[in-house]
Amino acid sequence: MNALRPQYLTEPLRSRYSPRTRGFAAGMARHAAAVAANLPGYRDPVNGLTVFTARFLAERGYCCSSGCRHCPYVQDGHG
Repeated sequence: MNALRPQYLTEPLRSRYSPRTRGFAAGMARHAAAVAANLPGYRDPVNGLTVFTARFLAERGYCCSSGCRHCPYVQDGHG
């Protein structure tokens, strides 16, 4: 298993989902609600696409290298 990033449940990779991104606050609220409900994902409030939660991705046990917004493994600047 790969090492998890600190604060992976509450802080997305800024290189993939920045506070400057349109809908960031609403997206993070949906992420937090999905994590609390133990759901695998949530609908992005801007584009309607399904986004996996950091918890779901961590439970897989590895990075899939797909560029996931909430990847719990990759560090900013390293993938």
